[in-house]
Amino acid sequence: MANFYTDSPELKHYLSHPLMKRIVELRERDFEEKDQYAYAPQDLEDAMDNYDKVLEIIGEICGDIIAPNAEGVDHEGPTCADGHAYYASGTEQNLDALRKAGLMGMSMPRRFGGLNFPSVTFMIAADMVSRADAGFENLWALQDCAETIYEFGSEEQKQHYISRVCNGETMSMDLTEPDAGSDLQSAQLKATYSEADGCWYLNGVKRFITNGDSDIHLVLARSEEGTKDGRGLSMFIYDKRSGGVTVRRIEGKMGIKGSPTCELVYNNAKAELCGERRLGLIKYVMALMNGARLGIAAQAVGISQAAYEEALAYARSRRQFGKPIIEMAPVAEMVVNIKAKLDAVRAILYQTSRYVDIYKALEDISKERKLTLEERKEQKYYAKLADSFTPLSKGLGSELCNQNVYDCVQVHGGSGYMKDYACERLYRDARVTSIYEGTTQMQVVAAIRYATSGFYASVMREFAEWKVLPELVTLKERLGAMIARYEEVVNVVVEQKDQEFTDLMARRLVEMAGYIIMGYLLLQDATSSPELFTSSAHVFIHWVEAEVDKHTGYIGRIRPDVMNYYRKA
Repeated sequence: MANFYTDSPELKHYLSHPLMKRIVELRERDFEEKDQYAYAPQDLEDAMDNYDKVLEIIGEICGDIIAPNAEGVDHEGPTCADGHAYYASGTEQNLDALRKAGLMGMSMPRRFGGLNFPSVTFMIAADMVSRADAGFENLWALQDCAETIYEFGSEEQKQHYISRVCNGETMSMDLTEPDAGSDLQSAQLKATYSEADGCWYLNGVKRFITNGDSDIHLVLARSEEGTKDGRGLSMFIYDKRSGGVTVRRIEGKMGIKGSPTCELVYNNAKAELCGERRLGLIKYVMALMNGARLGIAAQAVGISQAAYEEALAYARSRRQFGKPIIEMAPVAEMVVNIKAKLDAVRAILYQTSRYVDIYKALEDISKERKLTLEERKEQKYYAKLADSFTPLSKGLGSELCNQNVYDCVQVHGGSGYMKDYACERLYRDARVTSIYEGTTQMQVVAAIRYATSGFYASVMREFAEWKVLPELVTLKERLGAMIARYEEVVNVVVEQKDQEFTDLMARRLVEMAGYIIMGYLLLQDATSSPELFTSSAHVFIHWVEAEVDKHTGYIGRIRPDVMNYYRKA
């Protein structure tokens, strides 16, 4: 029987990071609930043991139920009838297994029926579920939408909706419209308040809504008549039990077919305002999207893990010219590169998750009492790190995931193009990770200010102070040389004082920053667990060196006449 947790020792490595002590202390408020709830931990050791056991349960469900169902779900897919979406039979089995195991509302407080788990453990779970079936992860991980209700909803809304999520109900975030994709401030779904009924009614169309026929929806709608920008948008909660929303159709997609992506028609659908008016996009969607982007980063890591497993197994079993193809250098290089990139994106995913855990826990505590000066500094420090690392984790993680599944298919050769092998499905599933919840280009827009301001460079310099094993010192020195080259080309771009030039060079600057940071994170991992990460550290840092050479060379040689061709495109 497969277990996706115990067969991946890298996951337990990330669970044992030194920052977990601080995360647990903050999350558990010094274990104040130990006498109130039977399943609340008594101390740090008890908490870590609890995480370990729950993740092992999830790993078993992934290996024994979700993964075996993945191919059938991909072929069957969801259906649309009578204005509603219906899951494939395998999807229903997956949900049933996780509900019975009490694994809905994992990160929600115990008073609502949740497990009060930190983001790190939730991302490890999402990592495993994505490896089993990326499409199903879209449904299950949307439980994280409850975080928005927890942060911004009323106490009555928290009690009513979050407890339902913890009991197994599903969620969705209804943001995109036919004419409002990345440009969400153009959303036009109308919210009208009825004085007579004392409630809001929603009218309009939403498109590309993941799990669109969920039980509880978070909906971005225009509440201020006459407005055209983000300041006229508010966030609403729609309860499927109230009626008024019809699934017009389920999109026919390339991949993640188990997740119904719906076009929804709102017709006088009764809804509740979540938080304050006018802050729907400016505040609430931004918070919602950051969590969703981290979830997609975990999805990309899980798909990369699946790609590595498939590529390695095939390369070891497939024989050509009298030997396994893993013994052929071009094939071995692809397999090793998949593993190195997998370990790199996993490293930044969990580093980002740790930053999120600390700043959010302190933010939550600030609602209960005044933070000390040191706590306020800590909260501000980790909030900035979380904000700057999230677009790197999502943007670069999804791009490297696509590279990994490409190489996985290539390792399989002609067989990889056939539906007989899982890599064909992985290839289709991976493609959307660099599109939804903000395209890679949008992640670059979010990240570039941290490059041009020197913040990423300061993080690199801080990481460069970490101690590493003696045998890794040379790698550390090579990364240090890359920082200097990176800073040089950042200055070249900034000194141009040309926003259009900055926009064109932004992706190169962000990629270099992310790759160098990942290199340092891998060095840290290789220092604490050399048997797991030393090989990947060497391979990845060598690859990063080549990428830095490529990007610095391009930026240093770009000429005004070439820029003119981009401007005319």
